Amino acid sequence: MAKFNEAKLEYAIIELLGEEGYPHVLGETIRRDPGEVLIKGDLRAFLSERYADEGITPAEIDLIIRKLEVLPASDLYGSNKAIMKLVSDGFLLKREDRNQKDLFIHLIDYSPADQNRYKIVNQLEITGFEKRIPDGILYINGLPLVVFEFKSAIREEATIHDAHVQLTVRYRRDIPELLKYNALCVISDGVNNKMGSLFAPYEFFYTWRKIDGSEQIEKAGINSLFTIPLCQDSCRLSVREKC
Repeated sequence: MAKFNEAKLEYAIIELLGEEGYPHVLGETIRRDPGEVLIKGDLRAFLSERYADEGITPAEIDLIIRKLEVLPASDLYGSNKAIMKLVSDGFLLKREDRNQKDLFIHLIDYSPADQNRYKIVNQLEITGFEKRIPDGILYINGLPLVVFEFKSAIREEATIHDAHVQLTVRYRRDIPELLKYNALCVISDGVNNKMGSLFAPYEFFYTWRKIDGSEQIEKAGINSLFTIPLCQDSCRLSVREKC
C-alpha cells in the first residue's frame, strides 16, 4: 500500500476544499514577482465589480493595493493588526476626484450574496529573506488570509507541532510579507487538525469540532477537517471574527 505522505495529504485536503467551493490553482500558474504575495488581478476584479456603480477608478484601486503593501513586514504584528482591521471593518477611500464623497471600501463581501473570489493555492514559491513554498494558501479576493502547513502522521520524526514551528518560526522569519495578511493558520497531519493565530503558542491551537454553536456530535481525527469552518459562508465570518 502506498504511504500517505505529505504530498498526498496536501492534495487530499485540496480536494476536500474543492468540494466546499474553493477552486484549486497551482502557484506556478500565477503571474507575479517572486516576492509578491497578493493576487492583484483578483483584488482588482473584486473591487472594480463591487464598486462599479460608484465609478471606482483604476487609480483608486491601485491606491487601495498600495495602502496594503506599504505596511512594513518588519513590524509584522503591527502590520498584521492594521490589515486585519481593514479586512474586518473596512475603511474610507479618498476619491481621485476630490469633489466626490469619500467611498467606504470593504475588501471582503460579508453579505449573503457572497461575491468573493476564492482560491486554494499550493506550490507558490515566495522569495523573502529565504525562498519558501507553503503547503497551501487560501485566498479571498487576492488576499492570502489562511495558510496551511501539513506533516505526515506516518513519519515519526515529523509531528503536527513541527507544522506549527514551520509557520510561526520559519515562515515568520523568512516570508513575513505573506503573514502580514494572515488571519488564520491551519496545521494538519491528516489525523489531527488544528487552527489558531500566527502569534499564538502551540497550546492555543485547537481543533474546531463544531460548525456552529448548536449541540451536535463533535468530530475527531480526519473528520475534524469537515468542521474547521472553511465552507465559504463560515470562512468569511470566521475570518471577520478572528480579525
